[in-house]
Amino acid sequence: MSKSKRLLDLMMTVNRKRKFTVKELAQEFDVSPRTILRDLQELGELGVPLYSEVGPHGGYQVLNERILPPIAFTEEEAVAIFFASHALRHYSSLPFETEAESALNRFYLYMPGDTRDRIDQMKNRFDLVSPVRQLESPHMAILLDGAIRQTVIAIEYESGGGSSSRHIQPIGIYARNGLWYCPAYCFVREDIRLFRCDRIRSADYAGGERRPLDLQHVHLGNWESHVRLKQDRVSLRAELSREGVRRCEAELWLARKLRPREDGTGWLEGDVPKSELPYLAQFFIGLGKEALVESPGELVAYMKKTLADIMRQYE
Repeated sequence: MSKSKRLLDLMMTVNRKRKFTVKELAQEFDVSPRTILRDLQELGELGVPLYSEVGPHGGYQVLNERILPPIAFTEEEAVAIFFASHALRHYSSLPFETEAESALNRFYLYMPGDTRDRIDQMKNRFDLVSPVRQLESPHMAILLDGAIRQTVIAIEYESGGGSSSRHIQPIGIYARNGLWYCPAYCFVREDIRLFRCDRIRSADYAGGERRPLDLQHVHLGNWESHVRLKQDRVSLRAELSREGVRRCEAELWLARKLRPREDGTGWLEGDVPKSELPYLAQFFIGLGKEALVESPGELVAYMKKTLADIMRQYE
């Protein structure tokens, strides 16, 4: 095995093992311990964050900031990854904002000159536009980490009813219409609730204050079906024209409620939280004659009141 290939394989091995001894690596790569020591020194010079521990149970460990081995991308793959990350700039807050910007700059810096020229031209001709909201959500990183590690987070939450202290176990985070949301098990309500990330004023690990639940089977694709208390939800049904169907297809949150017909028309049907009725009223008013809300009656009432307020504004 050539030295360059051994170094590459060694980099992948230490990233996978996290903790190891020189003797273990020497046996695995069939080289002398002295050779492994030299290779580890070279990996350290290349930026792999290693440190050694002395003693009978000592060895080497890789710090949390691990360096991935080199990955070869085609030009098309590199450009696609660049623009996937570039499109996130429309959000004022990201759970990995600094890291995304660093990766984007590194991608751009190491691309050939002609590829950079191509990207510069594409920036003005390709975009994924999201609504720009100037609402900061500075705690998304800890919420995402809590969802991945199944950890309880202590938060201060600001809602329409005022500020409250909660212990939550996040399920994940997602963006919709320029805002970030976090479905989480709330230990105060003893059920799953949806939190607006910009309304979370503080967040920290709860430590041993609360024992986390086993929510590995609950994720962003099915969390709504695990909400136990349904009394705060109502049944929605709305008829849609062809144009109404097309416009609702662009709304990811409506995907499971949309029922298209063969002629292009369709309808919306499913449960929605009562707390979202004011937003839904604005949404259906925006659809105009392309939608006819049949139920719930509370939503129709919200729409009539909103339209009456608009009419009075222009009298």
